[in-house]
Amino acid sequence: MLLDPRRNPKLANALRLLAPGTDLRLGINDIIKGHLGALIVIAEPAEIEPLCSGGLALNIPFSSQMLYEVAKMDGAIVVDADLSTILRANVHLMPDAAMPTSETGTRHRTAERVARQTEAIVVAISQERDTVNVYTGGSRYQLDSIGDLLAKATQGLATLQGHRAQLDRGADDLTTQELRGDVSLDDVINVLQRAEMAARMIGEIERNATELGLDGRLVAMQLAELSEGVVGERLAIIQDYRNADITEGNDMVLEQLAALKYGELVELECVARALGFSERTALELRPRGYRALAQVATLTEEETDRIIAAFPTYDALMRATLRELQAINGISPEDAAAVQQGLRRLHDRHLRTGG
Repeated sequence: MLLDPRRNPKLANALRLLAPGTDLRLGINDIIKGHLGALIVIAEPAEIEPLCSGGLALNIPFSSQMLYEVAKMDGAIVVDADLSTILRANVHLMPDAAMPTSETGTRHRTAERVARQTEAIVVAISQERDTVNVYTGGSRYQLDSIGDLLAKATQGLATLQGHRAQLDRGADDLTTQELRGDVSLDDVINVLQRAEMAARMIGEIERNATELGLDGRLVAMQLAELSEGVVGERLAIIQDYRNADITEGNDMVLEQLAALKYGELVELECVARALGFSERTALELRPRGYRALAQVATLTEEETDRIIAAFPTYDALMRATLRELQAINGISPEDAAAVQQGLRRLHDRHLRTGG
């Protein structure tokens, strides 16, 4: 499975500038409708100037209409980095010819080389194929149509809904097992897998919504509802169960998970290794209490750590009295009461009702 190039922060920023509804995208759409080709360079003037030869110095306010008009001339169009001014038109660009490129057409070879040689965002519009390619650094991305992006986003939301339903069921079952004291490594891994799958799908839909711009507002609203709590659940599982003797911290586990290909993510052994367990042994695990506290009260990271440190075991935390919680340095009486009441409700909901 190829890594989505939109993970590159520079490309993600470029796609925000090119999102539907922006003046830049409107101008590009007009260029395509006019069956024109174009090479648009968005950069700081001082950086791109050494690569420019000839052309017309314009220094006129940027607008979609003016972008379309200057695209009727041959050569590249140079726009300043904040998209306020069209600096030059009909420019001949001269990047380093030794710069490697995978492109074949003259316009696209120039675009890739300029992007590699500078910090510019370079947009190449193909007159023959009506396609738009965006180059930033070493990344190249072809813009999808709005219809294709909406279809991808809709399909992604349906997939996320399925992942989320599985995650919620698994998380509830895990909480019940924690309270009963019979958690196995496989139980933990199954929920962590579901959380990681959901988090990856959230990232993909976020990138689609960013590329859609104003046309992605409904997608963004649905995503916000489906994604609530997913990343927090994933982190809390890691905090509760990572093998501290092997892993250096929570970030290390997150990086190990992110490095897993999809085929590896569905393998329990691979996720176990990310948590710091060399093999899936029949371990009986006890949580540290991060998941429980995340479910019952709104606490800062420091407050959560203080509460966890105050109790030697998960069972001790679940039996904590109000006086014990209030005695913890940095925990307000209101937070102490909220934690105690929340832990009691958590216990009652999952044990008295059977989970």
